[in-house]
Amino acid sequence: MITDIWCGLTQPSLVRRIALALLLSFVLVLLAFLLRNYWQVRRDFDANLAIKVRAEAMAPVLARLADEREAGLVLTSFAEMLNVRRGQHGFSAPVFHQLRRADGALVAAYPPGPAPVLAGRSGLILTAEVNGHPHNLVQADAGPWRVLIAAPALGEREVLQWLGEDILADLLLALPLVLLPLGLALHSGLKPLRTLAAQLAARHPQDLSPLGVAPPHAELKPLVTAFEQLLAQLRHKVRLERAFVQDAAHELRTPMAAIGTQAHVLARTDDPDQRRRAEAALEQMLQRAAHLNQQLLALAVLDDGEAPAPQRHDLAALLQAALAVAAPQAAARGLELSLDAPERCEQRVDLPALQSIVHNLLDNALRYVPRGGRIELRLRPSAAGWCLAVADDGPGLAPADRARAFDRFWRGAGGDTPGSGLGLAIVRQAAMRLGGTVRIEDGLDGRGVAFVLEVGGG
Repeated sequence: MITDIWCGLTQPSLVRRIALALLLSFVLVLLAFLLRNYWQVRRDFDANLAIKVRAEAMAPVLARLADEREAGLVLTSFAEMLNVRRGQHGFSAPVFHQLRRADGALVAAYPPGPAPVLAGRSGLILTAEVNGHPHNLVQADAGPWRVLIAAPALGEREVLQWLGEDILADLLLALPLVLLPLGLALHSGLKPLRTLAAQLAARHPQDLSPLGVAPPHAELKPLVTAFEQLLAQLRHKVRLERAFVQDAAHELRTPMAAIGTQAHVLARTDDPDQRRRAEAALEQMLQRAAHLNQQLLALAVLDDGEAPAPQRHDLAALLQAALAVAAPQAAARGLELSLDAPERCEQRVDLPALQSIVHNLLDNALRYVPRGGRIELRLRPSAAGWCLAVADDGPGLAPADRARAFDRFWRGAGGDTPGSGLGLAIVRQAAMRLGGTVRIEDGLDGRGVAFVLEVGGG
């Protein structure tokens, strides 16, 4: 139980964060008011404006009184009212008031009891020790009378305590009045979000249909739009995966059926010629199935695998090595291989992805370019990055077919060359991993085809 409560309190919450921010704002307002009023009160007390104004206000009233008793009553009435108000604000030390004649004789004093001797100068504010404590002393002449007021000098703690109690009471009264409507507004404002969350939680895991929600709140519209886009992407991905599985099953059906047929022939016949033909056909089908399986695995890795961190490699050396591997096959078919590249071209690349592109483009050219043809690799660095082109003078691709050339399992019409129809799909996926694009252009001397890969700088 305690663990659940603690987890609930420590879990991040927008409502709690807003409430804490508001509480912090109140604390900052309290400190700002406290400092402002502190400096103001400090200035007033340091200048002793309060006692000076009081003394100057009492002087004209007392100047009109000739009777000592009446003048004493007026003074003590003023003094008592002031000290009562000070007591209400938490100040226990009294403000001394004395009324003396012009010759210095004491007429009246407040508070009652033994009166300390107060002596000042008219119009000036002095600092004097009264009963062992520092006081601010002011004197005002009023006809035959002298009015003397001595107020205790306030310490820092007393001023802050007095101001803090006064301001804090007002802020504590205002805090619930602000938090209550804010809490209601947050609760009602987040209700559409809770409703949306409940609708998403109630959906079947396989349900990728549109939400069909049109929230009236402007803040929720981007969230719902993002969900709709995500669902649309997932629906598209599921369609592609289903089509991919169906196409893969279809492509595997032919070699597997042929393998079964030839295996049946090998098991049933004793004719050496039939066995040789069956063995040759079986080997061919096994190679086709292995190649298709390898292409499927490569495509799956590019689709879902985590790309390694790019590292610097010499692309010119990589292309030279790829041409050296392809040279025997090209020589067997009478094809001319060439490389147009600088001596060195170092770039930061995902090496497996680039090797996959070069391998598949060269493999395609070696399959489709007729005997005596040419295959050229061109590498060009640029300020924006680098560009690789694999061009040939083979049969090429019709403009209408170029848009579909990178589709999975698509193969051009009219060709008997064996293949899986996945090579160019792998090239496109690897180009995306490199952060580049691949396009189709005309090949060498206006014939054939050229696959151009452009990648930003690394």
